Amino acid sequence: MATERRRAARVLLLDEQDRALLFRGFDPAVPEVTWWVTPGGGLEPGEGPREAALRELAEETGLRDVALGPLVAHGTVAFSFRGQRFEQDQCFFLARTSCTTVDSSGSGAEEHALLLESRWWTVTELRDTAETVYPVGLAGFLERLLADGPPVTPVRL
Repeated sequence: MATERRRAARVLLLDEQDRALLFRGFDPAVPEVTWWVTPGGGLEPGEGPREAALRELAEETGLRDVALGPLVAHGTVAFSFRGQRFEQDQCFFLARTSCTTVDSSGSGAEEHALLLESRWWTVTELRDTAETVYPVGLAGFLERLLADGPPVTPVRL
């Protein structure tokens, strides 16, 4: 089976209490396995990363007035979804919001069904959880980000 390459834009969305928004999702091919992930998704043809991040954020959260901050991280991840292998180059933008009410009704019906719930996480909760969180190392990265501010050069996650 061939590996499909794709590009994605993700958002590290923080509220006024420095909590990060994550979604719990699953793969229909392995429904008993769940994980937590930042908002975001694949770039559409002709779309840049910033535009994709804002579009995905609006679709997945209903938040449309978020000022997207700087690019703070990037990386490549390999995963399987619905039996298809993917290699995804992804970038992470920092954003802040004062609104913590999430409305996922703008997600496509299929995508919405794969997002089981949303939750605002503190760094301590992320560090202490036994649940799977992507990207790996998110708690430590957020801790550094909150202490030192955005890096001059995006960090590899």
